[in-house]
Amino acid sequence: MSKIVEILSAEEMRRTLNRLASQIVESGGDLSNLVLLGIYTRGVPLSERLGNQINLLEQLTVPRGALDITFYRDDLDKVGMRTPAQTKIPFDLTGKKVVLVDDVIYSGRTIRAALNAVIEYGRPETIQLAVLVDRGHRQLPIQADFIGKELPTARDEEVRVYLEEVDGYDRIELKSE
Repeated sequence: MSKIVEILSAEEMRRTLNRLASQIVESGGDLSNLVLLGIYTRGVPLSERLGNQINLLEQLTVPRGALDITFYRDDLDKVGMRTPAQTKIPFDLTGKKVVLVDDVIYSGRTIRAALNAVIEYGRPETIQLAVLVDRGHRQLPIQADFIGKELPTARDEEVRVYLEEVDGYDRIELKSE
């Protein structure tokens, strides 16, 4: 029988995203060069929320884009075929401070694919990573720069992120068998 534990409620998720936005702002550098790229599916609305919060904090509109990494993955045999979403990056990334945004980092393979995809849109000054949940178990040497919640998990556990824009409500759960 499955056991489901709430990790973050909607209110806790809101506060976590506010903290992540503050960390991005405080990381230094010229914020006028900052762009946020959400990785489909849940990274896209998360990047929108982070951009809105940065706007509130700094009165600065941060350009945002959406990145589909389907054709850059090296594990399609494991994750299964999926219909690609449309990458939307309506600006050149050359010289920009790019912050990739995703919901959960696990093996690092999604981020490796995202890095390969980003390079096709220019040569950023820097690429950083913001994730809502870091669950550990890397297979590649990739670390997030901004982490909402570190959640050590067992490999057979599942982290489920629910977002209002995709699922109709906000919540993070840990499912174990």
